Amino acid sequence: MSDSVSAREDSVLDCDDCLSPAEAFAIVADETRLTILEALWESPDRPVPFSELRRRVGVDDSARFNYHLGKLRGQFVQKTDDGYDFRHAGEKVVRAVLAGTFNEDPVLPAFPAPGACVSCDGQLQADYGDEKFTIACADCGRVHAHEEFPPGGLQNRSTDALLSAFDQRVRHLHCLAADGVCPECGGTTSTELTRDTDPFELDVVVNHRCVQCAYEAVSPVGLVLLDESTVLGFLSSRGDDVCGTPFWRFPWVVGDDALTIVDDDPWRIRIRIEHESEVLVVELDETLSCVDSRVEPLGEVA
Repeated sequence: MSDSVSAREDSVLDCDDCLSPAEAFAIVADETRLTILEALWESPDRPVPFSELRRRVGVDDSARFNYHLGKLRGQFVQKTDDGYDFRHAGEKVVRAVLAGTFNEDPVLPAFPAPGACVSCDGQLQADYGDEKFTIACADCGRVHAHEEFPPGGLQNRSTDALLSAFDQRVRHLHCLAADGVCPECGGTTSTELTRDTDPFELDVVVNHRCVQCAYEAVSPVGLVLLDESTVLGFLSSRGDDVCGTPFWRFPWVVGDDALTIVDDDPWRIRIRIEHESEVLVVELDETLSCVDSRVEPLGEVA
C-alpha cells in the first residue's frame, strides 16, 4: 500500500457522517441560518433557549425557524439541556464574517510607514488591497513587507495602530508556521529555503506551506531570527527594543547586505546583525535552526 493511500485511510477527516465541503457551505449560505449564528454570537449568555433564540432572530413562524435551526445542528450548533450553543465550526463561520473575509474588499491609499528603505534610504509607505498590506519604498519601489491581513482588522484603528497590528500578526503567524503548525487550518506546514523570491528583491527567502490546505507564506530569512533567543539576548542586552520595533525596520531582516549564502546543498545561511561596534554572526541550516553564533568586533567579522 502506498504512503498516500495509507495517509488517506488514517486521516481523521475520514468518516461516514462527515459533511462534504459543498454541503457545509450550502448549509450556511442561507440568510436565516447566518442570522441564527450571529444571534448566538451576540447573545450575552449561552446556551440560548429555543424561544429566546427565535425572538433574537426575528422569525415568527416556529416551524420555519425550527427547520433552519435543525439544518445547523450537528455541524455548526449543538443542543444542550439549557438551549443552543456553538460548535467550533459555527464560531469559525461568524469569525470569518466579522473578519470581512467573505463580504468585504476594502482598499487603503498609500500612507507613510516608519522606517527607511534598505536600498536607497527613501521613505517607506504602506498600502492595502486584495486583503494584503504592502510596505515598500516610495522612491525605488523595493518591497519590505507583503502579507495578508483580514479586512476586519482595519476597523477602528489609526494608521499607526494598523501597522503595529500588522507587524505583530506577521511575526506570530510566521512563528507558528515555522513551528510546523498551519495558521489557517492547524495542519502540518513544511518550511524550506528557495530562490523563488517574488515579491522580495532578495537572493533567498523562506517558504512555509501547509500540506493540508496549501496555505503559503513567504518571508525574508531574517524574520525567523526575531524569535531566536540568541538574537533577542544580544539586542535586548544592548538596549534594542526588538518586540516594539516593526520587523521591516531591521536591515538584517529585509535586506540582502547582512545575508551570505554559505552553501545551498544543503543550505547554510549566515546573517550578520550589527550593533554599534559589535556584530552578532548567526548561521542557520536548511531547517532554519541556529547551528552557530558568535559576537565579534565590527571590523573583524569575516
